[in-house]
Amino acid sequence: MADNTKTKTWDATRLPDLTGRTAVVTGANSGIGRTAADALARAGAHVVFAVRDLERGRTAAATVDGSTEVRRLDLADLSSVREFADGWQGRPLDLLINNAGVMMLPEQRTADGFEMQFGTNHLGHFALTNLLLPYVTDRVVTLSSGIHRMFDARIRFEDLDFTSGYNPNQAYAQSKLANLLFTLELQRRLTEAGSPVRSLAAHPGYAATNLQSHTGNPVKRLAMKIGNRVFAQDDRAGALPTLYAATQDLPGASYVGPGGRGEMRGAPALVGRSAAASDVEVARRLWTVSEELTGTRWALGERERVVAEH
Repeated sequence: MADNTKTKTWDATRLPDLTGRTAVVTGANSGIGRTAADALARAGAHVVFAVRDLERGRTAAATVDGSTEVRRLDLADLSSVREFADGWQGRPLDLLINNAGVMMLPEQRTADGFEMQFGTNHLGHFALTNLLLPYVTDRVVTLSSGIHRMFDARIRFEDLDFTSGYNPNQAYAQSKLANLLFTLELQRRLTEAGSPVRSLAAHPGYAATNLQSHTGNPVKRLAMKIGNRVFAQDDRAGALPTLYAATQDLPGASYVGPGGRGEMRGAPALVGRSAAASDVEVARRLWTVSEELTGTRWALGERERVVAEH
């Protein structure tokens, strides 16, 4: 277990040399994703901006000092996820950072008919990870949130899409809980398979990004805008837990967040998770259901063949 006392002054200037490594960052066109992508590229990595809007992605990548490319990925459309993975063409992938997400939206559906927050934040990344896993050589980092503890967060297997009554807060909390359960079950499977690849999770604390502006509630938007100005840390600080999880020697299934009071801000540190996010049986059940919903399967057995061929 890592010693958290060593993380008190950790920041992006302490990233290791990442020359020769490749990272995919979903949602890298703005906010924490763009900041993390910039830091990884400055440390020498080749960073793939996996974004829904290619024009915005190219604009963001043009501001980065380092090696980048931009590829289209719409996590709310499984055909786009498959197209992205099919185009990878056997290249080794050191870091997969499942960063993109939507937050507390009015009721919407993905292209495949799933509730938008669960479909984007969890199912899209679940499918992407399964499809790219044969190429991953180091680790998968998935972003969650402290909100996984709030709004009666649980996996509503009886109604994952909230068809019986939509609540944007509960839907978001479910998706963030799912991110942590996915991280847990992915690590269990990697360990069982004897793989050196690690699955970790991170959360940014209270970081000022444009994610909060997507809610359809004007009162909530105003409250979040005020909170961003008064209480939040900036996106550079918010990206530090992601960068720490992506590059430091941590145990699989670790969860990294700000080490300050309430995990709202501060230098990155190992943090706890709710009992619901630690339930291995629910994690296994969610994995099985997610396979059925996305049509993707555990594919680690393909890794040795892929590596041998390339």
